[in-house]
Amino acid sequence: MQGEFEMSMMGELSFFLGLQVKQSKDEIFLCQSKYCKEILKKFEMECCKEASTPLPSSCYMYANVGGKRVDQTKYRGLIGSLLYLTTSRLDIMFVVCLCARYQANPKESHLKAAKRILKYLKGTTNVGLWYPSYSPIHLIGYSDSDFVGCKLDQKSTSDTCHLLGSSLISWHSKKQACVSLSTAEVEYIVARRCCAQILWLKQ
Repeated sequence: MQGEFEMSMMGELSFFLGLQVKQSKDEIFLCQSKYCKEILKKFEMECCKEASTPLPSSCYMYANVGGKRVDQTKYRGLIGSLLYLTTSRLDIMFVVCLCARYQANPKESHLKAAKRILKYLKGTTNVGLWYPSYSPIHLIGYSDSDFVGCKLDQKSTSDTCHLLGSSLISWHSKKQACVSLSTAEVEYIVARRCCAQILWLKQ
């Protein structure tokens, strides 16, 4: 018959599009440690010092109009690589999205912040997502936001994550579309987004 094709069992899934899958009777662990090491090598950060956090708490990023410009192609390549890594790394989601805002006109300060993420990854290459088989089936959502986190347009950033028992299944970090006039308004906006995602997941 024309168009027939044969499917063969290649064994237990262990690697898919840069995502490593480790399975056992009691758990599944997803990580991108191999891809993470490839990024460090690609951007010549294999021998860099490790950082304890992806972004210093005192750091504030802005357009830095008068700052020294850097290679836009290299910066975009770095951000693109880091964005793909957020497939399994919730811990770098916020700062990667923050650095991604300055791809149109990257400056030295932005590249320095992006390289700080690489320094953090150097010490956390084996971090990933853990899914135990005995986890209870309870859908839980968490939300948070930074009030007027962006000084340029006065907008806040919303962050949410959702867990099924102890297993993380959904997360996002996004700048809010409107300017909030109070911390209460900011929290209502992010809580609404969090609840909408829960309702969608329940369906």
